[in-house]
Amino acid sequence: MNTMTGNEKIVEVGARPMGRTAAYWIVTVILAFSIALSGIGQLMRYGGNVDLVTAIGFPLYITSILGTWKLLGIVAILIPGFPRLKEWAYSGIFFLMTGASLSHVLAHDYGDGGFNVILPLFYAALAVASWALRPNSRKL
Repeated sequence: MNTMTGNEKIVEVGARPMGRTAAYWIVTVILAFSIALSGIGQLMRYGGNVDLVTAIGFPLYITSILGTWKLLGIVAILIPGFPRLKEWAYSGIFFLMTGASLSHVLAHDYGDGGFNVILPLFYAALAVASWALRPNSRKL
């Protein structure tokens, strides 16, 4: 006997909650926007990007390498398909950001209020959150 009144929604088994999907896209867009701006800034050697890398002893050409990999990583995360490539991109961004933070700590270049350490760790946390929230279609 069917006791439904017609107002109930049928939920499919394995359906993804809309809140989780929305959270994934919000976090991922913030991550993509932030890392893309950072990568473009490094490629253009814009603003403080030159000072950030030279102050901790890295050669200036590292900005071209980092900027290129950041942009390629974001493209890999955003495009549909290629789940293994997405795994590599997420791990690359995580290692890049935690490495940047540690590099600034070891060079005693904390920035104002620890900005040079905290911001990369925030980006690493965004990468972990995006990875954890990603839909099944973007997983291995």
